[in-house]
Amino acid sequence: MFGPSFASLLITAALALCSVAHAAPPKLGVQLWSVRNDLAKDYDGTLKRLAAAGVKGVEFAGFFGPYEKRLPDLKAKLDSLGMVAIGGHVKLAALADDTIEATVERYRQLGAHTLIVGYDASGHDRTGVATLAAALGRAAERLKPHGMRTGYHNHDEEMADVDGTTYWDMLARSSPKTVILQQDVGWTTVAGKDPIEYVRRYPGRTYSTHYKALYPDSVKGKKRIIGQDIINWPALYEANASVGATEWLIVEQEDYPDGMSPTEAVEASIAGLRKVLRDVQPKPAL
Repeated sequence: MFGPSFASLLITAALALCSVAHAAPPKLGVQLWSVRNDLAKDYDGTLKRLAAAGVKGVEFAGFFGPYEKRLPDLKAKLDSLGMVAIGGHVKLAALADDTIEATVERYRQLGAHTLIVGYDASGHDRTGVATLAAALGRAAERLKPHGMRTGYHNHDEEMADVDGTTYWDMLARSSPKTVILQQDVGWTTVAGKDPIEYVRRYPGRTYSTHYKALYPDSVKGKKRIIGQDIINWPALYEANASVGATEWLIVEQEDYPDGMSPTEAVEASIAGLRKVLRDVQPKPAL
């Protein structure tokens, strides 16, 4: 017969499975870089349109418009619209030992919990990747007492092949597992890699994912709007929900086809995402 320790192990495993099964589905966010031109014209009006489209959280990219010097008022505006600040894209220098506390205080006023490095040249450099991983690891430790996390966001350069692997893989393997791997699935696709495979390759590290319809210029007959492109969105969502521990699907738009405004293009991608995910389980919070 099995002893008590084996029974305890079975109970622990069952509880873990229940936890995964009942995890809340990922929520819908938008990276505000997508609508920066509309924000410059009408900040509050653009936020209101995003909220009306069902967006539950926004990720900042350094532009706070009329709220630059009154971030608590911006948080109140988001609260009034039923949205939260997911976090922000910051430069690596903002997480250095002598600047990180000021960065924390700035985003604390918004109620944000993630500070993602949106790009750094070291992210696609053979020797620089190790330095970047170490810097992110130090930042992660400094942010932990504040209830915040850090991570890195890829472009196509980080997905380039190097020495039998990619810069992204090098970063993932040399950084602590607490560091978020915020994959931009559009840029992964442009680089000729499979975004679904990259969610599955690093379980639990995809707190947020940039859902972007992007593909190589050689692709014809498609449109850079979610659902009209080449990405297998249902399979990606399933990987996010079951393996990635993903809490936010962050729609990002860089192309504005057919004369659409930035906000119209984001709205079109959100509508497309709802359509392609209508039959998936667990049901996304869209």
